[in-house]
Amino acid sequence: MIEFTADQLSGWLAAFLWPFFRILALIGTAPLFGESTIPRRAKIALSAMIAMVVSPTIAQLPVVPVYSFDGLLVILNEVGIGLATGFVMRLVFATVQQAGEIIGLQMGLSFASFFDRAAGGQTMVLSRFLNLIAVLLFLALDGHLLMLGALVDSFNSLPIGGNPGGTPLSAGGAMAVARAGGMVFASGLLLALPMIAALLILNLAMGILNRASPQLSIFAVGFPVTLSGGLLVLMLVMPQMGSYMQHMIEAGLEAVGTVLGQFGR
Repeated sequence: MIEFTADQLSGWLAAFLWPFFRILALIGTAPLFGESTIPRRAKIALSAMIAMVVSPTIAQLPVVPVYSFDGLLVILNEVGIGLATGFVMRLVFATVQQAGEIIGLQMGLSFASFFDRAAGGQTMVLSRFLNLIAVLLFLALDGHLLMLGALVDSFNSLPIGGNPGGTPLSAGGAMAVARAGGMVFASGLLLALPMIAALLILNLAMGILNRASPQLSIFAVGFPVTLSGGLLVLMLVMPQMGSYMQHMIEAGLEAVGTVLGQFGR
């Protein structure tokens, strides 16, 4: 008859729960996995499956009870690592959505919006369209697998409960997350810059035309001309947007590695 002691059960439970919290925090915040349209039970089940696979490969585990104050600190530590990893990757898609907002505003499509459950509010149609393209590129580049692989590798470089020397997580990881936030504004503006320049030239041409021919009502023809010209330029720019989005996704994956590396210092 097979018998188990309380210490054995406690050790097995701890070996499962420590990686589970880090993985669940990533699944809850990362793009694609953390969408509100995915049921919470599915996220928890996926995190549990990954934790069961990863748990036997973890060499170092903290020797603290799960249901204790020290165990709570370890849980908060693991949740922080997972949240930071998922948040950095989420910034890439926030950048694409911001570019869509800027382009839609310049084209006059700011009124074409609908309620987006993932964003928790009204989202422009163009912003949602560019976000879908970014998600498809993310899947095509196996970004979701690379992101999970980086988190799984972090259990070796960043052991559960702190750094290899037993010290708390370095504040450099939080600074790396903050620096990655600047990518939202800089990269989003660069992504929308060709459209902004083309629409600015179009608006300047409409202004010159209005000065040359005052009888022409610029308010009557300006909106359809701006919208049509914006759609035409968008059609010409879309092939180049894909390569830039790919560069952004690769930069986001590099930022994930940087954040995890800074946490371990």
